[in-house]
Amino acid sequence: MATVILLRHARSTANGSGVLAGRSTGVGLDDAGRAQATGLVERLKGVPVDAVVHSPLQRCQETLAPLLADRGLVPVAEPALSEVDYGAWTGRALKDLLDEPLWKVVQQHPSAAVFPEGEGLATVQARAVAAVRAHDARISAEFGPRAVWIACSHGDVIKSVLADALGVHLDGFQRIVVDPCSVSVVQYTETRPFVLRVNDNGGDLSGVVPPPEHAPSSDAVVGGSAGAA
Repeated sequence: MATVILLRHARSTANGSGVLAGRSTGVGLDDAGRAQATGLVERLKGVPVDAVVHSPLQRCQETLAPLLADRGLVPVAEPALSEVDYGAWTGRALKDLLDEPLWKVVQQHPSAAVFPEGEGLATVQARAVAAVRAHDARISAEFGPRAVWIACSHGDVIKSVLADALGVHLDGFQRIVVDPCSVSVVQYTETRPFVLRVNDNGGDLSGVVPPPEHAPSSDAVVGGSAGAA
């Protein structure tokens, strides 16, 4: 199957405000975020990108803009990769949410957390994983098993996809860190996913590109030092 680069949007105006932005409109990148978005062009220079899928929210579109202009790619908006619907919590200050009984559930037992007038984190994981796998299959069929594509989304959404790929229960997804404009890389196969990168904030990413079809391959190469002492 293809290789998916899970890209969190760059730093937004909400990231440093202490407010839960959720799906609020008008949340774009701040100056640091725009610099991060521009830097993606160089970071991904050695990575051939066949397709781009993204959350419809503004901050994801702005993150991808420099890369899309450089590559001439036409992205696909995917509502299932959108931010968590925090419902009545949307727009509230995080410091005020700390006293809510649900806050502890979100942190310690997220699989049971359902936001008031919003959605549950288990639902978020189900929709996001289904969308990533569906696009991965589509892109693999169109471009072949060596295809590389980008899915640009949001922190909690990407963490939930990574938890699934790692075989970690959703209740452990808060242990995963996904910074603004970081990339995490997953290869899906017929039997299991392989997680190649998590929260990568810089450096050469050409190593995530699958080897040529004629190159020898083995489970140990893909999965790490399987069976090593």
